[in-house]
Amino acid sequence: MSTTDLAAGLQTLGLRTDADLCARLLAYRDELARWNRVHNLSGVRDPERMVAVHLLDSLALAPLVRGSRLADVGSGGGLPGLPLALLEPEREVVLIEPRAKRALFLDHVVRTLDIGNVKVERSRAEDLPAGAGFDTVTARAFGTLGELVAAAVHLLRPGGCILAAKGRDPQAEVAALPAGWSAEVLPLVVPGIDARRHAVRLAREAGGE
Repeated sequence: MSTTDLAAGLQTLGLRTDADLCARLLAYRDELARWNRVHNLSGVRDPERMVAVHLLDSLALAPLVRGSRLADVGSGGGLPGLPLALLEPEREVVLIEPRAKRALFLDHVVRTLDIGNVKVERSRAEDLPAGAGFDTVTARAFGTLGELVAAAVHLLRPGGCILAAKGRDPQAEVAALPAGWSAEVLPLVVPGIDARRHAVRLAREAGGE
């Protein structure tokens, strides 16, 4: 997928399409593809396919992100956190990843692309102290919604939300959420992806613990 194709995908999502953003997104894609050959960061091997499956799929969440501080839990190869950070350089983004090789890759990308609004935490989300005060916590392929809530609830500021990327309609996971949480399931249309995609926005209900 060329820069023109990426820009067309960004336009379809209603996002900015300037040349600098496209160049930085593709530079990140190139590093992910290069490291993936050795470190198995992604099951997607084709760099062209990574544009839709990783970049545009991550950025489809952008209109749903709230606030100026974002934590990406179980960030892996930096998805969705790094594309979201490149899109919004004024937003503070923390990538939380406990696995050493993946955290090393994230540090490398942040240095190589000089991404000044990103910090990498080599840790499990559960092990980080409470009170971090994030407006939005994102996750992709983390586990069930219940597991995500248990791992990340202490990272949220009052009124913050958890935003989970899911494939098929996750109603069974929604039904299994602990009491005190509301879930909004939002279908996503991602350019270049035929499979069904959803975002689930989780928030504490009034009076929820």
